[in-house]
Amino acid sequence: MADPILSLKDARLSLDGNAGIVDILRGITLDVAAGETLGLVGPSGSGKSSLLMLMGGLERATGGQISAMGHDLTAMGEDALARFRREHMGVVFQSFHLIPTMTALENVATPLELAGAADAFQRAEAELEQVGLASRMNHYPSQMSGGEQQRVALARAAAPRPDILLADEPTGNLDGATGRTIMDLLFDLRDRHGATLILVTHAPELAERCDRVVSLTDGRIDDGTRAEAAE
Repeated sequence: MADPILSLKDARLSLDGNAGIVDILRGITLDVAAGETLGLVGPSGSGKSSLLMLMGGLERATGGQISAMGHDLTAMGEDALARFRREHMGVVFQSFHLIPTMTALENVATPLELAGAADAFQRAEAELEQVGLASRMNHYPSQMSGGEQQRVALARAAAPRPDILLADEPTGNLDGATGRTIMDLLFDLRDRHGATLILVTHAPELAERCDRVVSLTDGRIDDGTRAEAAE
């Protein structure tokens, strides 16, 4: 296998809790190949979302090493991490995290503008068209359904053409039919932009569409899912 796009070596995360130190992740070693789709599954509290946050540099590991595209995320400062995410990563959360005072078009264009793209609004418009929201571009989040808001979030994550797309329970707040639509759109975005997709999910039908599934229990990868990245 070629050099992985993401690599974790004995990654650990411990946080201060009311009763003392809580070990969230207990030594995760995992490689993800470029272009792979990886599903992270496991019971609530197993560390799935925390692992995704470490991969995106949104949470800082308290031990071990995490590298992405040859860059050591554990050695970067906050500003460098923010720049790296802006240039190489897209993130979709269960809660849509849209800016309520901005229209759908403005929400999608914002990261492009921050990156200095001269065609930010044209690209944002194209992404919203791709997720079926051509008629909703000038609507605010409060004027849209949950499924529509998640489509805006997908378009926002995809517009900068990320190398790595991270999704944390992207269908968790949606009904079954809407969730299936979001699944299709998520995999379509991966195919159109050639991104590596890593997603946390409780939905078996979503996990089944991944190239590989890694299961976590109590902050560790289950022994049965320590497979190497797909070749």
